[in-house]
Amino acid sequence: MEQSSAEAEHRGVVQRLREGMAGGVLSFPLTSFGEDGGLDLEAYRAYLAAQVATAPGAVFPACGTGEFSALDEDEYRAVVRTAVEVAGGRLPVVAGTGYGWAQAVRFARIAEEAGADALLVMPHYLVEAPQDGLVEQLRRIAGGTRLPLIAYQRGQVAFTAASVRRISAIPGVIGLKDGHSDLDRLQRLTLAAPDGFLFFNGAATAEIQARAYATVGVPAYSSAAHAFAPEIADAFFAALRDGDGTAVDVLLRDFYIPLVELRDRAPGYAVSLVKAAARMRGLPVGPVRAPLVDPGPGDLADLEQVLDAGLGIVGAERRRRA
Repeated sequence: MEQSSAEAEHRGVVQRLREGMAGGVLSFPLTSFGEDGGLDLEAYRAYLAAQVATAPGAVFPACGTGEFSALDEDEYRAVVRTAVEVAGGRLPVVAGTGYGWAQAVRFARIAEEAGADALLVMPHYLVEAPQDGLVEQLRRIAGGTRLPLIAYQRGQVAFTAASVRRISAIPGVIGLKDGHSDLDRLQRLTLAAPDGFLFFNGAATAEIQARAYATVGVPAYSSAAHAFAPEIADAFFAALRDGDGTAVDVLLRDFYIPLVELRDRAPGYAVSLVKAAARMRGLPVGPVRAPLVDPGPGDLADLEQVLDAGLGIVGAERRRRA
């Protein structure tokens, strides 16, 4: 593809993402597995159709909430292709990729073939790296795919302002998702980036910090709650957008903060609890895959109470058809 054509495509994706971010939360769907642990594409299609029907700003299949690290390449291909088919061009599809740059390029090319619009580059595997290495990692991935990239800083990946200026100059790198919640650093990054560079709030249970992120110029956020209770996620988004501080406070105090306190009880609950809550609502997502584990009876009972409280606030019913 000629550079001018690629740049035009990337600008189109940026515009679609910007419009989507302004109109709704970003959906990070769960991946459906059967009780035998195998990928259940029929269930996934039904679940994803319910997600897309709520009109999120974009859909991000096979990312952290979708257990990207538990998928093999064939499963990944099927998950991304199904997401593209279900989205049907109505909203952008941003697939996850990751590990070292060589493996990330392999997944990127699969996502290209499956019809994804862009890629979220999750933190690389295990090793810590200097800033030059973090920049080169993105440069190599960008050089191996025609899809635009959103870098994800979390864990061992944390960019400096100087590095953000460098990665924003790499053809194809269009944005940054932040999971560190260091607002001092993040403000420096947003001011260092060129106009048009996208920023996303990727904190765990991002609604907790959504107001704070917005003050440094990052109003868009991903919502784990949307994966099991889009009614709650959409009500919070609307209240935040409309400046209804009372509604925001009620949802934070009575749903999101109790959910975070429950999430913090065990490693991996950021995904395991989300899947458990989805199952409570009758959504066909199945269990998590190792190394994650499903919550025990006590935590499930507490999750039921938190879920019912949130649904009660927004007037939604527990059982929900996929």
